[in-house]
Amino acid sequence: MDTEAAKRTFENYLHEKKLRVTPERFEVLEAAMNFDGHFDADELFSVMRYKKSKVSRATVYNTLEVLLACGLISKYRFADNLSRYERAFGRPRHDHLICLGCGEIIEFVAPKLEKIQKEICAQHKFYPQNSTLQIFGMCEKCTVEK
Repeated sequence: MDTEAAKRTFENYLHEKKLRVTPERFEVLEAAMNFDGHFDADELFSVMRYKKSKVSRATVYNTLEVLLACGLISKYRFADNLSRYERAFGRPRHDHLICLGCGEIIEFVAPKLEKIQKEICAQHKFYPQNSTLQIFGMCEKCTVEK
């Protein structure tokens, strides 16, 4: 992942929206870009604290919303109804299978779905900004255990 490109994108967005460019915001950006998988704001805050960051919880929450608006991260609500985030910058569009048994989240890329979405949007003269497909069910491990 090109961290410098993400930083440039973020800085340009902050200037464009006339938002303050602060080291704390870039610290949150770096932590979010380096997080492996899905995370909630408190998890990110905890990881940053563990690494001796002085960034406040409020700054983490506020910066995540700016990163979301900027398109650098994506936000989801899975079965636990908790807002979870993941890095979007430099990643292909993907969807999720969510196990209701163990909570595992399986990511998948399906070009056929992308094609269908484009066709449907064109048919309805609709201009999508973002989309996600979430399929809730039971993973193989949980089905075998039952």
